[in-house]
Amino acid sequence: MLILWYGGLFFQTFFLHRYAAHQMYTMSKPAEKVVFVLTWIFQGANYLSAYGYGIMHRMHHAYADTEKDPHSPKFDKSLFAMMWRTKNKYQEINQQLVQVDDKFTKNVPQWLWFDKMASSRISRLLWAAGYITFFAFFVTAWWQWLFLPIAFFMAPIHGVIINWYGHIYGYVNFKLKDTSKNLLPFDFLMMGEAYHNNHHKNGSNANFGVRWFEIDPTYLIMKLLHAVGFIKLKKASASSSPDVR
Repeated sequence: MLILWYGGLFFQTFFLHRYAAHQMYTMSKPAEKVVFVLTWIFQGANYLSAYGYGIMHRMHHAYADTEKDPHSPKFDKSLFAMMWRTKNKYQEINQQLVQVDDKFTKNVPQWLWFDKMASSRISRLLWAAGYITFFAFFVTAWWQWLFLPIAFFMAPIHGVIINWYGHIYGYVNFKLKDTSKNLLPFDFLMMGEAYHNNHHKNGSNANFGVRWFEIDPTYLIMKLLHAVGFIKLKKASASSSPDVR
């Protein structure tokens, strides 16, 4: 479960979020293909397309907490309603069923045949069968089966933590027009994603932490990948000082 949680989460924040949506770093085309495959391996049944995710997230920043926001607690009665609306919006974008402004699609990575395979029902069912088989062999107590639904819905759970709770609970470093908040002072749970208010203040900064105690684990890994030449981090803009102390 830890591998599924942190493995899937890492490729969501490292690849889908910081690369596909915000392009905080560059990498070679072969490296990009490797990361596509690793995203499928670690997200499994929860695989998300870089194209669909990247565009939807850009729309979230552009329309945060307005009626055009793909996911905002302000316009849904419950987190389940928000999750359902997010799913529908993602599928419409990823399957190109709706017209999207060019500013949201610019340079978003897309690997059509691979996305089609990784997002297919067959792929998701095979991964789900693999999870069930693994549990059948290794579960040692009945209560461990309760983790299985989490394995099936890991990506939506990650999404709702940030897109629902990250707009309702927590503290703010910056006074913004939207309701984004920092869920955790030390983000051990979401690998930096929980510094949502910081990220909404400066969406191009690869380091989501601002204060000394706001450690962004994903950014530290990105610095290592930059050091070995796998990626090239773009020069970060100057960090803003918190408005609220």
